[in-house]
Amino acid sequence: MENVPPCQESLSEFLRVEHLGIAVHSLDEAEPLYTRLLGVPPYKRETVETEGVLTSFFRVGPNKIELLQSLNPEGPIAKFLAQRGEGFHHVAYAVEDIRASMARLREQGFQLLSDEPRHGADRQWVCFLHPRSAGGMLVELCQPRLEVEHSG
Repeated sequence: MENVPPCQESLSEFLRVEHLGIAVHSLDEAEPLYTRLLGVPPYKRETVETEGVLTSFFRVGPNKIELLQSLNPEGPIAKFLAQRGEGFHHVAYAVEDIRASMARLREQGFQLLSDEPRHGADRQWVCFLHPRSAGGMLVELCQPRLEVEHSG
């Protein structure tokens, strides 16, 4: 077996895989399946109007799985399901500074699907890279949104 070097601190701005996205026709049908598969129930459901989806999140150890159901028959998840059926949709990477990551990737020739970060599920700022520019993979960048609480 080949010697694998010990883990070293990454120089990448991608901090970790934030979650894996899976497109499904129905959360009501998919959640029981994934609960049995993963051995844990989902910890939240959330509607993301900006993306036209209803999401359901599972936590498996330090990892998250996001199920995505389209809210719009013409939306991107509905189109994905019509072309490919249920299954793996995207990989999301956590980044420390989403705007800096977007600028670097744009300069490197990657096609971003939005000019500015958008509100995503699970209190994240998000931006997607077009699969045509990312080796056929839909890539999502995620940065936690810091909510400012106002005391009245």
